[in-house]
Amino acid sequence: MTTRRNFRYNRLPTDEDEYDDSVKSFDPRFDYVPGSYDKIPWKSVALALFLLFLGSVLLFLSYFIFTGHMGGEKSQAYGLLALGVVTFLPGFYETRIAYYSWRGAKGYRFSSIPDY
Repeated sequence: MTTRRNFRYNRLPTDEDEYDDSVKSFDPRFDYVPGSYDKIPWKSVALALFLLFLGSVLLFLSYFIFTGHMGGEKSQAYGLLALGVVTFLPGFYETRIAYYSWRGAKGYRFSSIPDY
């Protein structure tokens, strides 16, 4: 047979504003640092430009093999096409974010690009 324990339970507050102010603590994850949003991640921008250039070259090579302007088999063209797409898309995406951030477009910031 189980024994009944005498615990007093308190109701949890339904809204976050009902918490006691003395319990609140500082959380550095949510601290706003204006300088971090304006820092340009140069290594990431260089990597994005390199991926964009490499992807463009691989896509052009696969196009030339497909059209017969360059020697090679169709399987090589498919491989170059796959590698070109895999390198072109992230390079284009991050280059676009960096360009719009540099131009000052609304909704784009350099903090959207990961820094390496």
